[in-house]
Amino acid sequence: MTSPLRLDTRAQLAAARATAADPVAVVMTMGALHEGHDALLHAARDRAGAGTVIATVFVNPLQFGPGEDFQRYPRTLESDLARCRAAGVDLAFTPAPDEMYPHGEPLVRVDPGPWGTVLEGASRPGHFAGVLTVVYKLLQATRPAVACFGEKDYQQLSLIRAMARDLDLPVEVVSVPTVREPDGLALSSRNRYLSPAQRRAAAGVPATLRAGADAAARGASPEQVLTAATQTLSATPEVKLDYLALTDPDLRPLAEPVGTALAPLAPVPADGVARLLIAAWVGSTRLIDNIEILLPRGDE
Repeated sequence: MTSPLRLDTRAQLAAARATAADPVAVVMTMGALHEGHDALLHAARDRAGAGTVIATVFVNPLQFGPGEDFQRYPRTLESDLARCRAAGVDLAFTPAPDEMYPHGEPLVRVDPGPWGTVLEGASRPGHFAGVLTVVYKLLQATRPAVACFGEKDYQQLSLIRAMARDLDLPVEVVSVPTVREPDGLALSSRNRYLSPAQRRAAAGVPATLRAGADAAARGASPEQVLTAATQTLSATPEVKLDYLALTDPDLRPLAEPVGTALAPLAPVPADGVARLLIAAWVGSTRLIDNIEILLPRGDE
């Protein structure tokens, strides 16, 4: 299998895109690829068929706040390209920051709206404006029919879907399920920062989500789901909670969250589908995760 064509400039990408076979599917990453990214790349390959898969590898400075880990974020381009090759990627766009932002930090950014200010947005002000701005720019540059994003970053996924819908972008946003390690921890580039002891403690994050899902399966109310999850989390004191929230699929809260404020509560969806989201610190590493749960339906 040949290596993907590496493109470092927007001009190179434009030239390659002009002759690329349709349909085009894109996967946007910040590099340090792992099995979770592999799932995204394979999903893109499946959706593109005989068309073109484009992977982008770009550590986006706009989405890092003061004191966050932009400088120490892992850069592993050669191994990233090897993973792209194994997954059947055709084009790999690997720009430098000054290629993406030739005029410096952009004066105009994509406003994520009110749902960009809660949960991750409350903990990381400005984060989603940085995410949506670079995603918009990359969608303009790659012009895909399909863009694949992981469910692990559920709020990000929801906001990208909303951006595509509200700004009339001609792209289908496809979600890909979270890939997990045997103990349930969601695969993340940041997991490599954990010491062995911290890695063991981090299993308390998915355990917390599972406890909430199990409670829901037993017919628990939204409030009882959060209580069950919180009780499980308390068994792992090394995990320091940022927030724990139960929402509908559009991020409207179904119960009073722990650790962050949201808008007024929404009714349980008629189909019972909800999302339990968590962010927590293990040592100096911040982990996020979420799970779909099924609550008793609103008519039950």
